[in-house]
Amino acid sequence: MHGRNCREVLSGAKILLDILAFLYIKGPTPPAASGFRVRGLPREALRFFWQTAMRTIVYVDGFNLYYGRLKNTPWKWLDLVALTKDVLHPKHEIVAVKYFTAKVLGTPDDPLKPQRQNVYLQALQHFRPEVDVYFGHFLRHKVRMPLADRTDGRRMAEVLKTEEKGSDVNLAVHLLNDCWLGRYECAIVISNDSDLAEAMRLVNEHGGKTIGLVKPRRKQRSDELRAHARFVRNILSSELRIAQLPDPIPETTFRKPAGW
Repeated sequence: MHGRNCREVLSGAKILLDILAFLYIKGPTPPAASGFRVRGLPREALRFFWQTAMRTIVYVDGFNLYYGRLKNTPWKWLDLVALTKDVLHPKHEIVAVKYFTAKVLGTPDDPLKPQRQNVYLQALQHFRPEVDVYFGHFLRHKVRMPLADRTDGRRMAEVLKTEEKGSDVNLAVHLLNDCWLGRYECAIVISNDSDLAEAMRLVNEHGGKTIGLVKPRRKQRSDELRAHARFVRNILSSELRIAQLPDPIPETTFRKPAGW
């Protein structure tokens, strides 16, 4: 056998062995994405060999997503299922999307906030029955706080403080409970809230599940969350623009609120 032919045969055999090794590797991330390389195979071939569906539940921190990515944009009429499918690899079989929020309170300058939120949540769940909504609550109370500008001699002022309570705790509890019950192989957390880090750590270290982090705020590092995530994704403006609910929702009277 000529030297060139011999080298081609050996190279082909090496590729075949690499493929066999590749197919025996377990885990949610293709080896090519985690340091393993199969010489001679293009990335498309690696994806082909790694098409293994993963049962995935998406956990959405509603207010973190809103204030981190949606406020002051025209993309509030968001289809959460379409968004996650765009952001994630096709191997993720999304079995549920859990959306954690609280019922907003109207204000003197915007009394229709609760109405718009209610329309959106009803439309979302009607169009996407795999979405479940879990409510925390708001607390509004008077507190005395220091003034930044003290030119008039006053040091303190009484203000109305509104705080959202319970959503992050609810998300963490569901993330852990679904892990222990074996409801997912991969959990996707959409948040920048570092309070979720301990729940993610427990799932990662003791639950044997994979966690992915999707960041609403691209510039916020979220090191506490990243430490327990197998992979991290950002939400792009182009993905938000595409992932919009139909307006109106078919066979309903639900329409995108004016001003959205």
